[in-house]
Amino acid sequence: MQKYFSVLILLLTISFLTASNGNVEKDPPKKKKQFVVMIDPGHGGGDTGTPGTGRYKTTEKDVALDVSLALGKMLEKIPNVKVVYTRTRDTYPTLQQRAIVTNKKKADLFISIHCNAQPGRNGKKFGTTAYGSETFVLGLSKNKANLEVAKRENSVILLEDNYEETYGGFDPNSPESLISLILMQEEYLDQSIEIASYIQKEFKVTAKRKDRGVKQAGFWVLSKTYMPSVLVELGFLTHKKEEDFLNSKKGKKIMTQSLYNAIKKYISLHADTSSEIVINHEEQVTPRVYNGVTFKVQLSASSKKIPTKSYNFKGLKEISREKAGSIYRYFYGKTSDYEEIKRKKQEAIRKGYSDCYVVAYKKGKKVSLTEVLKQ
Repeated sequence: MQKYFSVLILLLTISFLTASNGNVEKDPPKKKKQFVVMIDPGHGGGDTGTPGTGRYKTTEKDVALDVSLALGKMLEKIPNVKVVYTRTRDTYPTLQQRAIVTNKKKADLFISIHCNAQPGRNGKKFGTTAYGSETFVLGLSKNKANLEVAKRENSVILLEDNYEETYGGFDPNSPESLISLILMQEEYLDQSIEIASYIQKEFKVTAKRKDRGVKQAGFWVLSKTYMPSVLVELGFLTHKKEEDFLNSKKGKKIMTQSLYNAIKKYISLHADTSSEIVINHEEQVTPRVYNGVTFKVQLSASSKKIPTKSYNFKGLKEISREKAGSIYRYFYGKTSDYEEIKRKKQEAIRKGYSDCYVVAYKKGKKVSLTEVLKQ
C-alpha cells in the first residue's frame, strides 16, 4: 500500500509540474525603439523668411509649415515612427530652441525645411533666374553661393535679444564662425549625406525639379543637432514659375511626396540601428553570403586619426580605418555574410554605438547597401 501511495504521489507531482510549465508565460519580446523624425519648418512668427517676388501674401515660413505638417502626417502612418515638430503654428522658435528640443526628444533624424532666394545685383532686391531644389548638410564650403545661403539662414540669430551671449559670440556673417561649427556634426556626416542624396533624387525623379545637388555649408542649427541632419531648400521663391509651383496645392503635394519617399527609404535602412534587440547567440541563423561584397559596420567618423586598438573602441576588435578627404571613418568587422554583419552591428550597439550602421563594398569601393540586398 505504501508503495502504491508513493507512486501515486510521484505521478501527481509530475502531472502538476507539466501543467505548470505549460502555463508559464514567456517574457514578452522587447519592443523596438521608435524611430523619431524631427521636422523643423524654417522661420515663423516675425521671421517670415524670404518674401519671394511679393506677388503672394504667403512667404517662406508659410510654405515651409504647410509642407512640414503634410509630411509629418504621412510619416506618422509608418509603423514604429514618431514625428515631432519644432513648430506647428506661425510661431518663431529660436535656432537654439530648435536644437535643444531636437536633442531632448532624442531624434534619429532632423529635417529642416526652407525655401530659397536668389540675391540681387546692381541694387536689385533679388535675382530672378535661379531655380531648382537643393539639400544641405553641415560642412565647409568655399562656394560663394553656398556661403550666402548659410548666412541668410543663420541671420535670424540677429533678431534675438542678447544673441551674442546666447550663441557664444557666433557671427553669422563671419567665415571663421562657420568653421567652428563643423566638428560637432562630423560623426553623422555620412548618414546626413545619405538622406540628402535620397531627397535630391526624389526631387529630380518624382517632383521633376531641377537638381541643384547635395551641398555643404555652415548652418548653426545643423551643427547643434546630434543626429543625421539636413536642411532642405524646396525651391526659389524669387523665381516666378517656381514660386507659383510652391504656393500651389499640387506643388506642395508633390514636394511632400518626394520628401516622404526619401525619408521612408532612409528609415527602412536605419530604423533598427537603435532598436532594443536581444540576440540569441545559440540560435542557428542561415548565412546570407553575397559573393564579391564586403560588409562592414561603420562606428563613427572623425577628423582625428585614432589607433585601431580595441581599447579605443569600447573593447571591440576587428577595427579598420579608412580616410576620405580630411575625415577618417572607423569600421567594425569584415564579412560577405549579411547575417554575420547584422550580428556584429547589434554587438556594437550593445557597446554603445547606437548610431552605427552597415555599409557595403565591391572591389574596394563603397556601394549602395539597398542595391546589394536586392540581388
